[in-house]
Amino acid sequence: MKKVILFAATLLFAVVLAACGDQTEESDASTEGANSSDTTENESIEKLSIGFVPSREPEEIITATEPLKELLTEELSGLGYDIGEIEINVGTNYEAVGEALSAGTTDIGFIPGGTYVLYDDGAEVILTATRAGLSNDSDNAADWNENEPTEPTDEQTTSYRALLIAGPSENGQALAEKVNNGEELTFEDVDNATWNVMSSSSPAGYIYPALWLQENFNKTITDLSKAVQADSYGSAFARLATGQTDVLVTYADARRDFVDTWTTEYGRDADIWEETDVIGVMPAIYNDTISVSKNSEIMNDDLKAALKKAFMNIGESEEGKEVIAIYSHEGYQEATDEDYDNERKAQEIVQQVGSN
Repeated sequence: MKKVILFAATLLFAVVLAACGDQTEESDASTEGANSSDTTENESIEKLSIGFVPSREPEEIITATEPLKELLTEELSGLGYDIGEIEINVGTNYEAVGEALSAGTTDIGFIPGGTYVLYDDGAEVILTATRAGLSNDSDNAADWNENEPTEPTDEQTTSYRALLIAGPSENGQALAEKVNNGEELTFEDVDNATWNVMSSSSPAGYIYPALWLQENFNKTITDLSKAVQADSYGSAFARLATGQTDVLVTYADARRDFVDTWTTEYGRDADIWEETDVIGVMPAIYNDTISVSKNSEIMNDDLKAALKKAFMNIGESEEGKEVIAIYSHEGYQEATDEDYDNERKAQEIVQQVGSN
């Protein structure tokens, strides 16, 4: 009988120990969970700087992109980063933003492909913009004039065209008439015109127009007698409207951006589609980039991954679409350095032609 009682007591003691052990394990697990939660606190970044190229009037860009600060802060908060301040600035020219990325004084840059490949030693592309396709995409300039106005389509594209646009000046209209009559322009025709070009790293405003001149006339922009560099497309269109210049080179949907300004701020009586014509069409250009600085003190692989996700999310939201519309962006997709190999080839050709 004593043996039975002793066995029962021993068994009861073992059960109590097991129960205590389970409670201890549960308590330990709870403690580990709390500790794990503590280790996933957001990383704090004091300031994040973003540079934009001046493809529109700088004040217009600053105003339009102001909501981006809050949108990006909220997105990054959900992705592990608490941002103290987001600073937005517009470069004095395209090169200024590329140089700032290379120097590490700007963390993120909204820059075209041409600027990116010039500064890829210090910049890394993470996203490329997508845009609505256009109702015109012909290599023939006269087709664009017959199908005006150019309208967006539902199709998203990762490339765009650059156009040579003739304005309302007597010389500009003479060039347009020749093209619309099916006649080919000569180099003398275009050399007699006053051109408005952008800085040398602008794909639509310089690089691809230089290729167009080479392919058609074995010439380049430096061979033109009257080429004037503009600091923005806004000032270029203003000069075109007043007749200070005869032609300008720009992205294909630029006239849509300036359709209201043409008759208000620039004081024209007729519609921009009536007073301008396409006289040259460039090959397709890969879209703008969102690039990050390789020399930024805060930039690393984790932050780059978070920025990719954040900007893609912003591009999918209605409020975000309103912000990025300033650059005619409608969304973003992941990009690689190799996507811009054709841009490098274009740059090489321009440099070779320019050195001759």
